[in-house]
Amino acid sequence: MSREPEQVHDSDQEVRLERVAAIDVAKASGKVCTRLPHPSQPHRRVTLVWDVAATTNAICMLAQQLVTDGIERIVLESTSDYWRPFYYVLEAHGLTVWLVNANDVKQVPGRPKTDKLDAVWLAKLNERGMLRASFVPPKAIRDIRDYTRLRHDLVADRTRYKLRLEKLLEDALIKLSTVATNFLGLSGRAMIDALIAGQRDPQKLADLARGKLRVKHAALVEALTGRFDDHHATIAATLLRQIDTLDTEIDATTNIIDQLITQIPTGHTGDGQATPDADAPSTLQRLDEIPGIGPRIAQIIIAETGADMTQFPTAGHLVSWAKLSPRTIQSGPKNRRGPTGKGNPYLKSALGEAAAAASRTDTFLGERYRRLVKHRGKGKALVAVARSILVIVWHILAHPTTKFVDLGAEHYTTRINTDRKIRNLVRQLEALGHTVNLTTT
Repeated sequence: MSREPEQVHDSDQEVRLERVAAIDVAKASGKVCTRLPHPSQPHRRVTLVWDVAATTNAICMLAQQLVTDGIERIVLESTSDYWRPFYYVLEAHGLTVWLVNANDVKQVPGRPKTDKLDAVWLAKLNERGMLRASFVPPKAIRDIRDYTRLRHDLVADRTRYKLRLEKLLEDALIKLSTVATNFLGLSGRAMIDALIAGQRDPQKLADLARGKLRVKHAALVEALTGRFDDHHATIAATLLRQIDTLDTEIDATTNIIDQLITQIPTGHTGDGQATPDADAPSTLQRLDEIPGIGPRIAQIIIAETGADMTQFPTAGHLVSWAKLSPRTIQSGPKNRRGPTGKGNPYLKSALGEAAAAASRTDTFLGERYRRLVKHRGKGKALVAVARSILVIVWHILAHPTTKFVDLGAEHYTTRINTDRKIRNLVRQLEALGHTVNLTTT
């Protein structure tokens, strides 16, 4: 069967360049490769390869040489964090630098694997426009990102210490966490501090309960009856000091993030301009209106996506970059879905929290989760809701005047084709052997 040829348009980055460079980075050095036009032979290239130390002074000298050579674009492979000094210094000298995914620059099968050949291969791919630049936000956003990621790691460390403390209490036969939902709340902390101070009487410990825990006095007496001794007290005191220190550091980091976020212009757009309405709500406030998203998650979204949607022409590009859409694999007449991929772990974690919170609300997103979970399962339903949230985020960030408007939990029911629904129900009953007569009331 013959078909008309279909034109496939090249993307914007698929442009052949005359003067390119590539750097295969390592911890202590980088293998630099430049490809320049041959001075006497047309359509030929001169390829030079040399080592450069991964120090600031050495990279500055490299940048000056590349500027002198008129290099149009430099590509770096995203190897661990070793690419950062090269990227930051070269960018500061006004050079165009691309960070590329290692999966996009894999060696062709059969090629030897050496640093020199890797650098040459990377330069050739750069020259022919066969690479895609990875998203690297501007410095202001990178600073916020560093703090949000630090806070995420500090919270994870605090959680680990809390789990160690709970395990220690279990070892001492103290079952406080089975009675108190938050065993380190005001009541729980007072009881643990009393245990460390030497109080072992379950009755007196249970008397320290506050609020709703007062009605669970009998259960607390049973839970606090154990074998908590001095060695448990020493370890518990050490763990509590670590938790308190992390609490202080988390609060301090949050304060810094709050200050940096306020420096982002209200109504930030992709072209770096702000909306003329000075009274317009900030980007953080507009994101906070989405179900499931609070100030902390909104800060993470801004830090990870950069709040500049010119990097992502459509919502689909942002969803694909975040790895929240399945990959399509076609072979002949068969189409199947591949894995979504890892994506940005900090962004995916925040969106997962937002989706879990939104699933419990009486909103459109909550109803979407409840409809999908019946036949797709909890995991896939949460991913679908996270994807919907990210699509909403794109529209809010891409259009400074856009505000979130919830479609409502009844959105699906109001859009049902009543006649089609009736026909389907009648067909199902008739398939079960029933005769259906409909009467309009």
